[in-house]
Amino acid sequence: MLEQCLWHTTSPEAAPALPTLEDDHHADVVVVGGGITGLSTALHLAEAGVDVALLEAGEIPSGGSGRNVGLVNAGLWIPPDDIREALGEADGERANTILGGAPAEVFALIERHGIDCHATRTGTLHLAHNAKGEQELARRAEQFQRRGSPVELLEDDACQQRIGTPRIRRALLDRRAGTINPAAYTRGLARAAASAGARLYTQSPVTGVTREGDRWRATSERGSVLASRLVFATNAYTEADWNRVREHFFPGHFFQVASHPLPDELASEILPERQGAWDTRMVLSSMRLDAEGRLILGSLGRGEGRPLSYIRCWADRIQRHYFPQLGRVDWQCTWSGRIAFTPDHTLRLFEPAPGILGVTGYNGRGITTGTVVGKGFAHYLTQGDDSLLPLPIRAHRPIPARPLWSTGYESGFTLYHAGQCLRVLI
Repeated sequence: MLEQCLWHTTSPEAAPALPTLEDDHHADVVVVGGGITGLSTALHLAEAGVDVALLEAGEIPSGGSGRNVGLVNAGLWIPPDDIREALGEADGERANTILGGAPAEVFALIERHGIDCHATRTGTLHLAHNAKGEQELARRAEQFQRRGSPVELLEDDACQQRIGTPRIRRALLDRRAGTINPAAYTRGLARAAASAGARLYTQSPVTGVTREGDRWRATSERGSVLASRLVFATNAYTEADWNRVREHFFPGHFFQVASHPLPDELASEILPERQGAWDTRMVLSSMRLDAEGRLILGSLGRGEGRPLSYIRCWADRIQRHYFPQLGRVDWQCTWSGRIAFTPDHTLRLFEPAPGILGVTGYNGRGITTGTVVGKGFAHYLTQGDDSLLPLPIRAHRPIPARPLWSTGYESGFTLYHAGQCLRVLI
């Protein structure tokens, strides 16, 4: 089993050949971070005729935008009524509406720019792993259906046919959603942004940002860009102490394991309509197939640095529980990515200083949220109107005791997975 990201090696979209920033430049807007949020911002700005430069520390993609599960989900992690309770009625319903329509925004970009990312639009499945999970899905279904969302609560035989396992008796099918190869989608956004006129630079980590009059200079190792406005789109991969996005999330991780392609007769039994799925466990398990019939399992927690035997043991345990008909599965590769968590499971949009925009806290919903935030940022920068953003831009207090949050989450994930490997939990 290799330690490499499957999405990078199987992406139909080629990695873009982009220059490193050298010398001093000017732009209307500088975007820091070349993931989905940054590229969506740059693309929509360039299409509006704005001179935009994007600086990425590594290649595109190198962060979570190309390493996630590839689920094009609607909404936030928590259900609609909980979102309204956390954010207030007006902001909560605004987030529900904009993020509920976010999958359509993703698929519209894919179609408009011809992005080859193995997109499916057959929905996603949230699986109830026990009676409590069944009650939770019923609660979510009622809330979505009350708002007119195209979701359906599947039970018994309908579940088994859609998933390929008798272990699940109830599942929530969200027809708004789908799946993609996230690395291919990110590369496609980069291609589209560059074609629209955005200047993209890779291997150009920003080492500092300084105020010069009414403009900002973003400095890299061999050059700089001076601009009137600056967007921090670094999210979970924010590392520099000077970047105040760092104060507004605590990092977590998600690891995945992919099999070699399954024989056609077996692959056709597992998620035959190619929905992506995840269960209602305290520490969830995700599952999907890629375009070549690989079974991909994932869960919260750090995979990097773990013994491969530990990861293989966990994957074997989940596979044999849900899909015993596959027999012994030969695992091809494993990889991890970071997630930006917030205590209330909602995102944060803010202006850390005049002329600077920041965002973080996608809580595992980066594909759709990053896409619409980028579009909303572009609209705000060109029109002075934040109505296309899921939430208003406002001040937020830094999250206290961030390292403790991260340590607590990771410790809990590790203990839970150890219990699964030892057959204490499943």
